[in-house]
Amino acid sequence: MNKCVINKEVLRCIDVHKTYQEGPEDVTVLQGVELSVRSGERVAIVGSSGSGKTTLLNMLGGLDLPSKGEIQVGGETLAQLGERKRDQMRNRKLGFVYQFHHLLSEFTASENVAMPLLIRGVSRTEAQQSAETMLTRVGLGQRAQHKPAELSGGERQRVAIARALVTDPACVLMDEPTGNLDQTTAQHIQQMIVELAQGAGTGFVIVTHDLALARQQDRILQLNQGRLEALAL
Repeated sequence: MNKCVINKEVLRCIDVHKTYQEGPEDVTVLQGVELSVRSGERVAIVGSSGSGKTTLLNMLGGLDLPSKGEIQVGGETLAQLGERKRDQMRNRKLGFVYQFHHLLSEFTASENVAMPLLIRGVSRTEAQQSAETMLTRVGLGQRAQHKPAELSGGERQRVAIARALVTDPACVLMDEPTGNLDQTTAQHIQQMIVELAQGAGTGFVIVTHDLALARQQDRILQLNQGRLEALAL
C-alpha cells in the first residue's frame, strides 16, 4: 500500500462553522472546529445527541459543506472542488462505515465490496479479486458468496468495513460502527481498526456514543456547544 508515510496529514478542518436556517432563526451547529488527522491515527469523536457529530462527519466526507472555514482531504479543499470532483475524491480517498451497514441485499458480500471499484471504472474481474482479498483480510473469505441476509450482524459490519477499505482510502469515517454489535464482536471490530491503522497507515475518525470504544483510540475529542475539545483517555 502507498499510504504508510509517518505523520502524513490525511484530513484537516480549519475554523469550520455550520449554520442552518430554521424559519427566521439561524441555528449554529458547529463553530470554530479545528481537527487534524494523520495517517495511521485513530480519532474518536463523542458528544450528546444533537451535538452535531453527524453534521461534522457529513462535512468531513464532502456530503455537506461548511458555512465558513475549510475542510481538506489529502491537501485538497473540498469547497473548491465541483460536485463531480468531490464524488471522485470520496471514492478515491475516503471510506465510510455506518451503524447500519447499508449493504445491498440482492448482492453477495463480494459484490457489495467490489461496488466502489466498479464505480471507479475498475474491471469486474479485478474488482472481484480485490474484494475477495479484502474479505479474506477481515476474516470473511469463506463468506464471500453469501448475501447479507445470510450473515450475522458482526459479519455484515465486517463486509461494510471491507467495502470501505477496498479502495485503499487515506481515511475512513465511521458512524457508530459498533452500535448494534455485542461486546465480543465490537472488540473484534476494534482489533481490526488497530491492525489496519498500524499496517496500512489508514486514518480513522470514529463517531461513537460508546466510551469504551472511544477510549481505545489514540485520541478522544468531545463535541460540546459546537466546538471540539480534547478529552483525557
